[in-house]
Amino acid sequence: MMTSRERLLTALANGRPDRLPCQVHGWMDYYLKTYLGGLDWYQANARFGLDFAIYQSPVYRFSDRELANWRSDWQDLGTDADGNHVRIETITTPKGQLRRVNSANAFTGWDTEHLLKDERDLDLFREFYPTPDGIDFGALEQTRAKLGDRGIIRSHPYSPGQGSPWQSFCTLFGTEPAIMLSYDNPELLHACLESIVQRTLRSIELWQGTPADMVETGGGAGSNTVISPDLFREFCLPYDRRQNRAFQAAGVKVVYHLCGGLMKMLDLVVESGADGLETMTPPAMGGDCDLREASRRVGDRLFFIGGFDQNAGFERGTPEQARRQVFDCFEATRDHAGFIIAPSDHFFFGDPKNLQAFADACKECRY
Repeated sequence: MMTSRERLLTALANGRPDRLPCQVHGWMDYYLKTYLGGLDWYQANARFGLDFAIYQSPVYRFSDRELANWRSDWQDLGTDADGNHVRIETITTPKGQLRRVNSANAFTGWDTEHLLKDERDLDLFREFYPTPDGIDFGALEQTRAKLGDRGIIRSHPYSPGQGSPWQSFCTLFGTEPAIMLSYDNPELLHACLESIVQRTLRSIELWQGTPADMVETGGGAGSNTVISPDLFREFCLPYDRRQNRAFQAAGVKVVYHLCGGLMKMLDLVVESGADGLETMTPPAMGGDCDLREASRRVGDRLFFIGGFDQNAGFERGTPEQARRQVFDCFEATRDHAGFIIAPSDHFFFGDPKNLQAFADACKECRY
């Protein structure tokens, strides 16, 4: 019988573990407090007998000059009429200021005003967004020691948004404005994406010796429910290839994150050089993943993480429905075996009995 760490690493190598590995996409504080009495991630994973996937990224160091050129100040505006907590961030650079407005509720946070809005803002960002010159693996080393053989560490790139340059740019500028810019001024968009990837590549040079096992690149803004394969090929692929290759040279596996439509992007993700793909979101959740077809087409070249409909299985389901989904996902992917079943996104509600049925069913799915 494999340890959880051996099981997960085998799947990340697209190999055949002893049985189906299982994790959650991440534990939301709301669920932990509301349904699990305030357990932390380690305690929640242990309660259900899941394979541990703990998120931990390195801490970066910056020169005084870099920090002075990008000074962040937050103003707390309290709660609005809907009960959302509102804050304003002001970034001060030597040539002007940038501003964004963020709201948050008990479940999550979001920007109601993007940081970058016009060409002047893009110029400030490209010139002054800081680049790290040092790294601290202390938190990662503590996580590795605490994990032991119970699981793996997932990390994120150094990027101003999430995952990859296109996703980060959409986070900073807005997805629809970014798509419009790809038609109106593709040269400027490429310059911004190049600025982002250069900073990421410089940070990856510091990753040698990282205790992390895997890094998550990509992002939902690259899904084919958001952009076309042609746009992906021009504005995602050239940047993804470079950073994926650099992470692999640093010794970590790369999972490409597409949390909506991905069936039209399968071959492009392979071209990006990623080792794996998530979150394999099914149509009932707004994605388009046919897990069996995806496995047939690229399962010999990519491992998969996800595939489980947490709305039907956790939030609105029963233990039997959760079990049935697990077996269905297992049968769809077992020919290639590089599969870690997980909820296709975060979840906030659901009887813990459904999670227990999910975890128990995975132990029955043996290769």
